[in-house]
Amino acid sequence: MTQPTIAFIAEEVGVSVTTVSKVLNGHADVAAATRERVEDSLRRHQYQRRTARRAAGHIDLVFHELDSVWAMEILRGVSAVAGPDGTPVVVSHLDGRHRPDRAHIDHLLSRRPLGIIMVLCAVADSQHRQLARRGIPVVLVDDDSATSARVPTVGANNWNGGLLATRHLIELGHRRIAVVTGPRDVLCSQARVAGYRFAHESADLPVDPDLVRYGDFTADAGLFHGVRLLDRPDRPTAIFAGSDMQAMGVLRAAARLGLSVPRDLSVIGYDDLPTAAWTGPALTTVDQPLREMAGAATRMLLDLARGVPVPADRIDFVTSLVLRETTAPPP
Repeated sequence: MTQPTIAFIAEEVGVSVTTVSKVLNGHADVAAATRERVEDSLRRHQYQRRTARRAAGHIDLVFHELDSVWAMEILRGVSAVAGPDGTPVVVSHLDGRHRPDRAHIDHLLSRRPLGIIMVLCAVADSQHRQLARRGIPVVLVDDDSATSARVPTVGANNWNGGLLATRHLIELGHRRIAVVTGPRDVLCSQARVAGYRFAHESADLPVDPDLVRYGDFTADAGLFHGVRLLDRPDRPTAIFAGSDMQAMGVLRAAARLGLSVPRDLSVIGYDDLPTAAWTGPALTTVDQPLREMAGAATRMLLDLARGVPVPADRIDFVTSLVLRETTAPPP
């Protein structure tokens, strides 16, 4: 079948060739309803731009939020691959949102990147089609939603991480184990809690719903939920935190309430950030290799941008338990 032209698309939709060109190039000055009709026609006819793929450009690295050591580990992993390749990296963030709005997509398009890496956030299907028509690939790191399956993704086995952490605490003898994780609507949070629940089920232990808390992966969230969990007569004897930053907040909560770790309370984090080995006591945590994940995503993006097929659309790294000083049998 002959490749449809811009003129063909314009005639079918009943707009000018200029309007179709503006939609293809991501211009903002097209009415939403018109843009939707043009995009629908482009999609039905499987329109592909005839322009050659660019061999040079920069990588846009988009974080949902940029205020933690966790984000710096991702940035180091991207830079370790992009730097030797000679590809610049431009960093932006979404102020805590997990989806870019239209203005952010328009801004990305105006910069004409080689490709985009999105961290704990993702584009909507319509935005992905818009970027694909411009020849701009997208790769996700630690994707937040199962709906992003059509976009290449690099992550870690979060379910296994939750299982390993909780099983370790159960094997130590803990029976009241709390979990403080990230947002309820984020896939990695759900997966870690699912692993926590499965560890209980495997040991024939009930899960107290009041011991399952959702936060935002920050130290403030760990402190907030830690104080409320520990300042009660039936407090848990162990807390599994969904990030090392949250675990540090839990450690602060325990200290504020006069509890000794690990004598009175066991704590496990998640990520194995460099700071985890330097807390007092040193933090037991689940390692997910953030730098390796970011490096793999960058190599995948560079291959896609240069027309090199990638062997898999999904890469999941193995998680492992790192034993240090914050876990012990319950008092």
